[in-house]
Amino acid sequence: MFEYNPEKHYPKETESRVVIRFQDCDPLQHLNNAKYFDYFFNAREDQVPKLYGLEMIDMIHKYKAAWVVYNHNISYVRPARVGEWVRIMSRLLWYNHNTVVLEYYMTDDTKKELKTVLWTTMRYVTIKEGKSTDHSGAVLDFLRATSENLDIANLTISERVKSLKQKLLEA
Repeated sequence: MFEYNPEKHYPKETESRVVIRFQDCDPLQHLNNAKYFDYFFNAREDQVPKLYGLEMIDMIHKYKAAWVVYNHNISYVRPARVGEWVRIMSRLLWYNHNTVVLEYYMTDDTKKELKTVLWTTMRYVTIKEGKSTDHSGAVLDFLRATSENLDIANLTISERVKSLKQKLLEA
């Protein structure tokens, strides 16, 4: 379970290095569009416990609530190709009392070329009734500690793609 420590620095971004598998590619040897979701979600699922000491299933059991996806916004910039090593980053862009927006993005292995950006919006709901509920306790502590809390109301995914491309060029 996540235990917030005010003395500790919590990274805002997770990072994984993975290879694009043949079985996940189309006949043009590009990563299948739907497979980007698997790569992104698996990378975050691997990194959150490492970085924050948090297994999401523990929070689900304790608070009897979970996040349910209700929107994806994805921008395919450059294809990921079979056998290519890539980097996958993720971060909590924004949250409020019952909603979160996660950002995932993929680059080449050197982190110079942006490949894809995904924003996933999720609502926090009770397991039993499936009704929206507020973040509380360790869930809220986790969100506060790890969120970028960007003003996404005034940000489009296209603008974010441009911003990430610029950031990669400057690094």
